[in-house]
Amino acid sequence: MLHIEFLTDLGAKVTVDVEHENQLLDVQRHYGRLGWTSGAVPTGGYQFPLDNETDFDWSLIGARKWTSPDGEDLIIHKGHAYRRRELEAVDSRKMKLPAAVKFSRGAKSTDPEHLREKADGEFEYVTLAIFRGGKRQERYAVPGGARPASQPARPAPARVQAHTAARPAPVAVADDDTPF
Repeated sequence: MLHIEFLTDLGAKVTVDVEHENQLLDVQRHYGRLGWTSGAVPTGGYQFPLDNETDFDWSLIGARKWTSPDGEDLIIHKGHAYRRRELEAVDSRKMKLPAAVKFSRGAKSTDPEHLREKADGEFEYVTLAIFRGGKRQERYAVPGGARPASQPARPAPARVQAHTAARPAPVAVADDDTPF
């Protein structure tokens, strides 16, 4: 049996037991749609293959797509908005990198130092995810293609153990009912 520890959008720690490893990503998707996260963002952001960028399932990391009133497409993760940035390939004597797509935001004074990255000048930023090179991983794609918000995927049965006072397991909500 596998155990996943989630941090809810309100900061409660919840442990979910998963019977089989083939159910793991379904469970992460289910709780990720609620804004729950199962780990800290690594230094430099999550790394995924470039070919997964267009249909990446953001619920795997507790994030979701959102369009601002100005029409800008953003990724919302733990209350922060990340913008899509296209990075050109670099080919120099010192460095060789393929083109990439990065989702990042301006750093805040409350961000840990190890997550801050320097840009040109005094500006610092924090990267949520970068899509570069690699071989496409179907397991990172939205299952069955784009799905209407009224038909969320159902995770495999899992047993939840809250590290706080006992309460019933959360009920799945449609994406447009999500509180963030």
